[in-house]
Amino acid sequence: MMKSLLFSAHPTSLLLPAPRLRRLLRLRAASSASASAPPRADRRSPGTPSRRPSSSLYARPSLLDMERDRATRRADVDAFLTSLGVDPGELAGLELPVTVDVMRERAEFLGSLGLTQEDLAAYPLALGCSVRKNMVPVLDYLGKLGVRRDALPDLLRRYPQVLHASVVVDLAPVVKYLQGMDVRPTDVPRVLERYPELLGFKLEGTMSTSVAYLVGIGVGRRQVGSVITRFPEVLGMRVGKIIKPFVEHLEGIGLQRLAIARIIEKKPYVLGFGLQEKVKPNIEALVDIGVRKEALASIVMQYPDVLGLELRDKLVAQQSLFESSILVSREDFGRVLERMPQAISLGRAAVLKHVNFLTACGFMLSQVSKMVVACPQLLALNIDIMRMNFEYFKNEMERDLEELVEFPAFFTYGIESTVRPRHEMVSRKGLTCSLAWLLNCSDAKFDERMKYDTIGVEEMEREDSSDMNASVDEVPWNG
Repeated sequence: MMKSLLFSAHPTSLLLPAPRLRRLLRLRAASSASASAPPRADRRSPGTPSRRPSSSLYARPSLLDMERDRATRRADVDAFLTSLGVDPGELAGLELPVTVDVMRERAEFLGSLGLTQEDLAAYPLALGCSVRKNMVPVLDYLGKLGVRRDALPDLLRRYPQVLHASVVVDLAPVVKYLQGMDVRPTDVPRVLERYPELLGFKLEGTMSTSVAYLVGIGVGRRQVGSVITRFPEVLGMRVGKIIKPFVEHLEGIGLQRLAIARIIEKKPYVLGFGLQEKVKPNIEALVDIGVRKEALASIVMQYPDVLGLELRDKLVAQQSLFESSILVSREDFGRVLERMPQAISLGRAAVLKHVNFLTACGFMLSQVSKMVVACPQLLALNIDIMRMNFEYFKNEMERDLEELVEFPAFFTYGIESTVRPRHEMVSRKGLTCSLAWLLNCSDAKFDERMKYDTIGVEEMEREDSSDMNASVDEVPWNG
């Protein structure tokens, strides 16, 4: 029975393949037959040329050959870089052009912009930029902004990374930010020329925090654009490490925050004076030379540049000049600086010229010394204007020279605008007064005084003893 089950008379038939599979099997069988059959004799006639064998995938260069060829061309490129003074190792991980001709084109293009071989050696990654894909779009954008052609070499030396930048992603947002800070479109290229590193800043970083801090201490919102235009470096300054310590140190010597804000608005570059390198040593030098600590704030307000000078040696030399030429003592020199800190920068020739003029007018050197200590602006006035004032004083006012010694600020007032009209009005009323009472007041105050029939002695003494600085008009000075 088991045997009949194993050998059934009706075995199950095999499944037939699908039509597509059957065709594939026939093709494979035919291919096997042709491969096993002996090659047929060539039936071409003796004169018929042989056909060129068709190209095959296996006839192309191998990967090893391709790699050898690439290495050879890279060696040629490296040799060219070496001839430029560029270390090829600096570009080892960078995909460079496959031919020396393309690399030469890049080097020549960068040279046409004003960059030297030394510049390329300092920043070889510039040679990794495509002329058409990288350099031209960036330079075209900068040109449209108004960056000058002759400013490009310095811009690229200071910030060569700009050649790798994307106009849309990196450059345009920075320009838009500057314009949003009220930097005029015509000033934007000057800002970028002066501080090209700005093009690499992120808007949400230092740029935003520095501006916010300045506005917070009192810098006018409408003045921010002017501050950035004249000193764009402020956008790269860390508030916690640079700006805030600078402000706090000035507060420590007596300046109010609003006063510091006014200084920054007028002369924003003072933020660039190193606190440890310049500002603190200069404040100490002023105190050491005889300036009173309570006068430091006034000095900085009058002459903020004093914070950035090479001050200590200059002070010693200037104090020696004043002592030898005007007989000003060390203590009095401190008072001179408090009243006119610009005296630090007066040249020897200018000082002697004014001293000689005053002695020629009949003043003794001891009187000149007293006059200079009371009104240091005498050493910075225009000599021709001083001469006109002195001649009017001598010929029209007919007063004693000692009055000029007591009130040397007379030389700072305009003859036609102030001295002559007031002198003539006092003369018509028959009043006798000191020069300080006559000049050391506003026009409104003087008109009120002219209503008096007499001048009180106490009022005249009060005016004569007032601070000389309050009577001095703002005058130009030169050193």
